[in-house]
Amino acid sequence: MAEAAVPRTARGGRAPWARVVPRVRRHKGAVVGTGIVAALVLIALGQSVLAPQSPTKIDIAAALRGPGRAHWMGTDQYGRDVYSRVVHGSSISLVIGFISVGIAATAGTTVGLVAGYDGGRIDALLMRGMDVMLAFPGILLALAIVSVLGPSLRNLMIAVGISGIPYYARLVRGSVLVAKEQLYVEAARVVGVPIPVILIRHILPNVVAPIIVAATLGMGGAILAAAALSFIGLGSQPPTPEWGRMLSEGRDYLRDAWWISTFPGMAIMLAVLGVNMLGDGLRDVLDPRLRI
Repeated sequence: MAEAAVPRTARGGRAPWARVVPRVRRHKGAVVGTGIVAALVLIALGQSVLAPQSPTKIDIAAALRGPGRAHWMGTDQYGRDVYSRVVHGSSISLVIGFISVGIAATAGTTVGLVAGYDGGRIDALLMRGMDVMLAFPGILLALAIVSVLGPSLRNLMIAVGISGIPYYARLVRGSVLVAKEQLYVEAARVVGVPIPVILIRHILPNVVAPIIVAATLGMGGAILAAAALSFIGLGSQPPTPEWGRMLSEGRDYLRDAWWISTFPGMAIMLAVLGVNMLGDGLRDVLDPRLRI
């Protein structure tokens, strides 16, 4: 009877999602954002072909050369090709974004599901912990965590991921509070379906849309936060070609060698812009309150 009471969307039906792609195609911002993100992914996957020069090879004789045929984006103070470093840095930034958001979304969704479904002391305890984390700006919380763990790319991703957990927890908890009152959830509870099955099979599919939107938007913030932490030396370490680190290395040469910082900065801008446009488009498409 529980199965009969569960609507198609709660059982993982494909009908609602089959209508998402046409809506995304009609949303200009989502199309542009998808194109930018797809281009970044292709660049990251084909970096060895697009930028055959080593991003870490030092050539002092070619230091601080401006953009030209030999070096499309010039060279830095060590003679390293800026174009190769920007291209190879795309994969690092995308990995940072995916892993950081993955950590935040997975942990935050788990906390939100448990807190929202329980609604008792566990809910109060978990949410007070999330409130404490939200009392600190995300970048400051990530800064504190990476300062304790030590500067490295791995610790950077962990820190940025942990700092994003409260946002997903509160988002999922609010959706679960609504979803758990539906008749099909009550029917599943009455016939004795285990709580983990109810959470994963019946409630999670109904809250996955806001999670996807939040994760897409959060990826841009994760890339930006990682670049900021690397800029102050708490993220990737030399000679890793990470965009934030490249900005930091070129700040002393802005007057005479503007290209060292300009091109990594433009890469960060395009990456964040593309992800945010895609996230805004998905929000407009998936949120029924925003549909015309």
